[in-house]
Amino acid sequence: MAQVQIETRDDIAVLRLTNGPTNAIGPEMVNDLSEAVAQIKENFRGMVLAGGEKFFSMGFDLPSLLPLDRQGMADFFYGFNDVCLDIYSLPLPTVCAATGHAVAGGHVLALTCDFRLAAEGKIKLGLNEAQLGVPVPYLADMIQRQVVGDRPATRILYYGDWITVEDAAAMGLVDEVVAKGSVVDRAVQMVLPLTALSAPSFAAIKENRIEWVRERYKAQYREKNEFFLDCWFSPEIQERLRKAARNF
Repeated sequence: MAQVQIETRDDIAVLRLTNGPTNAIGPEMVNDLSEAVAQIKENFRGMVLAGGEKFFSMGFDLPSLLPLDRQGMADFFYGFNDVCLDIYSLPLPTVCAATGHAVAGGHVLALTCDFRLAAEGKIKLGLNEAQLGVPVPYLADMIQRQVVGDRPATRILYYGDWITVEDAAAMGLVDEVVAKGSVVDRAVQMVLPLTALSAPSFAAIKENRIEWVRERYKAQYREKNEFFLDCWFSPEIQERLRKAARNF
């Protein structure tokens, strides 16, 4: 697993994204995440999802994704949603520790955890898909609404603006804002007491929280994902994506 690492803190796994300074998400990272999450499910009692100092994750790796044909992009996009659903559905307590920007696909990964911590400072979060001309992935749309409620989520999803950590905390998107050097340690502290609870009882409580999102996604994911791909491959959106790729 070249683009993620699992660090052990007793019964807690720190799953760290390690794809360079931006932690851009491409096919290899999706495969590595899928493998790592499966290992964590079998061997640990809790998980902290962490990234880099500047970027938790910048989102989709546009330079590597834009050359893909529709089948290649579909394989990636369906796989990305699958691993997001795997993290969201883990029967373990999970905390995202964002010491850097968590935007676009990085924001989506952060949403999949039970709790989110962010470092103090100029870190931004947000879903800018609307500005690029593609819909926010269906699974992420539902989780975003579940996390902060419909009205704040509607502003996030419609406008596609970046969000400061202060605003994210005020709307409940971020649970705590922590000194930069303490984010991962604080995340481990949040998970630790939950690992002492009955594992079956915790899993059942979490299942009650995530069940409606998971089942609704499974009922409609193909239609929703194919529409995303229709938008992605439209000539106008391809041009916007190529311009955005220059920032990588």
